[in-house]
Amino acid sequence: MLEIGLYGLGRMGGNMARRLSRGGVRVCAYNRSFEVTERIAAEEANVLACASLQEMVQGLAAPRVVWLMLPAGAPTEQAIDAVADLLSAGDLLVDGANGYYKDAQRRAKALDARGIDFVDVGVSGGVWGLANGYCLMAGGRAEAVERLAPYLRILAPAPDQGWLHAGPSGAGQFVKMIHNGIEYGMMQAFAEGFALMRAKQEFGLDLAAIAELWRHGSVVRSWLLDLTADFLREDQGLESIAPFVADSGEGRWTALEAVEQGVPAPVMSLALMMRFASQGRSDYANRLLAMMRKGFGGHAVQSGPAAGGEGQG
Repeated sequence: MLEIGLYGLGRMGGNMARRLSRGGVRVCAYNRSFEVTERIAAEEANVLACASLQEMVQGLAAPRVVWLMLPAGAPTEQAIDAVADLLSAGDLLVDGANGYYKDAQRRAKALDARGIDFVDVGVSGGVWGLANGYCLMAGGRAEAVERLAPYLRILAPAPDQGWLHAGPSGAGQFVKMIHNGIEYGMMQAFAEGFALMRAKQEFGLDLAAIAELWRHGSVVRSWLLDLTADFLREDQGLESIAPFVADSGEGRWTALEAVEQGVPAPVMSLALMMRFASQGRSDYANRLLAMMRKGFGGHAVQSGPAAGGEGQG
């Protein structure tokens, strides 16, 4: 029976534990909130609730496979250090966070010096992964990825689809980073297009009907359009939704990579800038523009609430 240690049972990690369990894998699961671990273990026959990292690692037969599904950055960095101290030469550590690929390259080198294999896996699929499977992009040595392949086949939509050995260490998270940059651009294009149609009030356009129409046979059909059609069917005005769009590290890293390589990526970069604008980060600049316009042309300015500083996020 395949077995794996899984640290991190959030929205994606928890469903990955469930999918692995239902695929016949024994999962030694650990989460900082033990109540979450206990709940999943009560639901899934092949999930063992572990109260500590030590218990998770000790519950696995050597050579071990341990997968981390934690937020990128400091949480993953700290977890890798803690878990690596419990592993032995010949074990395999997997980072499933949407982290920065240069961090993955550094970690692979450090773990290799200790005889521990490392694979970085970019994971896409969100909350729908349990039912539909995940898209998995793996980076690392061929032997390490081959060892991980049985688990990737279970997590993917099909054993021979939806997962890929993308290349050496860092390649998995690099490909996922570009994936998310493309995602930013696609989302921005849909948002702008539907905003233009909503503004053309003289036509009285039914946005939900248009979204549903485009899902069938059009060039722009996609899962993002499917999701858009679903929520527009319920509410086209979206008046209760704050116009604030968070950004994650991948969009920023993609824009920085474009600068570093000197490769033009205006759509992805501008989509990231629009997210910054939604967070209030353009408010001060817009106030300056209003005052400059007043200064040279005597144009009126509108008064408004005092600024609360730059936006957060």
